[in-house]
Amino acid sequence: MRYQSDLIPATLLRRYKRFLADCRLEDGREVVAHVANPGSMLGLAEPGSRIWLEPNDDPRKKLKYAWRLHERDGHFTGVDTGAANRVVRAALEARSVPGLETFDTVKAEVKYGAASRVDFLLTGAGGPDTYVEVKSVTLSRQPGVAEFPDSVTARGLKHLTELEAMVAEGHRAVMLYLVQRTDCARVALAADIDPAYAAGFSRAMAAGVEVLALGTRITPESIQPGTLLPFTRPKG
Repeated sequence: MRYQSDLIPATLLRRYKRFLADCRLEDGREVVAHVANPGSMLGLAEPGSRIWLEPNDDPRKKLKYAWRLHERDGHFTGVDTGAANRVVRAALEARSVPGLETFDTVKAEVKYGAASRVDFLLTGAGGPDTYVEVKSVTLSRQPGVAEFPDSVTARGLKHLTELEAMVAEGHRAVMLYLVQRTDCARVALAADIDPAYAAGFSRAMAAGVEVLALGTRITPESIQPGTLLPFTRPKG
């Protein structure tokens, strides 16, 4: 996934109201950027952080900048949660996700479960329908380890339950964690942040829901799917 416009570096002054950030450009101008991330952004929203903004000249958009990347020590983190599905879709359509290569069609936002829409439904090729939910992973509290979630996620727990129900109906179900960080080599659950999600994860895995963790290659020009990363499952 390439950005529509060249990203420009800036300094984060503050994030507020979840979806807004005051930023200082390198020429000294202060601008307001849209933050496409409803989560806590734990560890990514400290004032003074080096960030990257995508400018736009769309007259329909009130804000002319969007915060896309966080940079620390030469490593990038993608803060746009919406980018995760675009990256995964491209990887699925290219048949480049190990374990998810054999199917005929990729459908997005298909209704399922209790008034929900699954991120992707893979069908055909003689196998069972495969329901794929995608979660963007941006938290890291120890070197080399990415964690999910970064805050309590009732919605995420609901998705686990609905994937579990798809398995019970004879389908295949996959929870895919897209790690939007270039400094992590494995993934784990942040069970201390959301114990209910961790418990739901264990139940779903025991019921047959599969888990994949996919890394990314991130630059100020693009976010591309990387290789599969090991996922450390909770004990018990």
